[in-house]
Amino acid sequence: MNKYLSFIDELRNTPVIKPKPKDIEDKGILAKGGLDTVFLILVCLLLTIGLIMMFSASYVTAKYSKTTGGNPFYYIIRQGIFAAGGLAAMLILSKINYNVFRKFAPAIFIISFLLLIYVLINPAELEGKEQFKRWIEIPGTKFRLQPSEIAKFGLIIFLAWSFERHRLWIEKSRVMSLAYFVIIGIFAMLVYMEDHLSGAILMLAIGVVITFLGGLDWRIYAAGSILVIIAVIILITAPDKVLKGYMAERINFWLDKDYTNTNERWQVNQSLFALGSGGFFGLGLGNSKQKYLYLPEPQNDFIFAIVGEELGFVGCAFIIILFALLVWRGFAIAMKSRSTFGRLMSMGLVIQVGLQVILNIMVVTDSMPNTGISLPFFSYGGTSLLMLLGEMGIVLSVSRSSRINKAANKTVINTPKE
Repeated sequence: MNKYLSFIDELRNTPVIKPKPKDIEDKGILAKGGLDTVFLILVCLLLTIGLIMMFSASYVTAKYSKTTGGNPFYYIIRQGIFAAGGLAAMLILSKINYNVFRKFAPAIFIISFLLLIYVLINPAELEGKEQFKRWIEIPGTKFRLQPSEIAKFGLIIFLAWSFERHRLWIEKSRVMSLAYFVIIGIFAMLVYMEDHLSGAILMLAIGVVITFLGGLDWRIYAAGSILVIIAVIILITAPDKVLKGYMAERINFWLDKDYTNTNERWQVNQSLFALGSGGFFGLGLGNSKQKYLYLPEPQNDFIFAIVGEELGFVGCAFIIILFALLVWRGFAIAMKSRSTFGRLMSMGLVIQVGLQVILNIMVVTDSMPNTGISLPFFSYGGTSLLMLLGEMGIVLSVSRSSRINKAANKTVINTPKE
């Protein structure tokens, strides 16, 4: 633990300037060196378990749904296609020198920003979810994508790129430091306008963590923590005054804890019933009862409830440990990177996974209001899975340049010349 704390302290306090070509470990388009097999195994293991559980959770809903044509394999086929595409993207990106992304970071950031605006102007409507503005339709196809998934990557890569280029400027200018929070706030507000509160919260959390690791003045976060506490108190005590209708209702019914409510609390109550009935060892794979049209859309945000019912506490604990190991290994890869860009980007991508897991499990266990956050590698959703696997490929690319092995026990840091 002290090793990781010292690394974070080193990362926050070491001045770093824009690297020159000779300071970048690999100059070519292709990454050199072997990838981190531990990280790859963890990703493949989580993906495999996720696909199995997604099929187990979805086939009943798919069989009785009109939109699927009664095909019980509808969701798993579509998810399998995106998983195959995502694995291919992961392997390809793992072989591309991650420094290539440094060159395109501003363009990716601008494109993701424009997509967030476009989805508000021309959203694709999904049956039963007409109030949400989260998807855009790819012209000439039936596929839809969520700009917020792309925006998370865009924000991470931009912050990593910017902190590497402008670190000295940031240290000298408080206005520059505050400008980052304005950018993060704009992204979060655009996602919130999609009626996607959880996405906005996640965007804010990712941005705050990366800027902290990037070295912004800790006093900013101390003041920000006070504001967050005040905001949470206001949301809990007077949600109707600050949030849109359905969002305020979710907070009210989260506070109510009425387990006889058959309307607004139905989904979360069924989730708790599923987790409770799973016990320590679970009912067995495929034996969930709540997925038989009791728990709405069990293949999406509440898939962890089916995991708990079928695999029990032991299965849930095992999956949580796998996610924790994935984040830990991502930090290990970042610790060996030679550039601030590689470090912050790697840490940002795995922190995103960790935050999503925490938020999703908190919702499923009724520890926070239902905000509609997906569980990485498990929840049904093509855009999120494709983006997630691609991002894991970029972390693997960093691992190639990081040269993680037993002999590598020092982190090379770019320092400014006097």
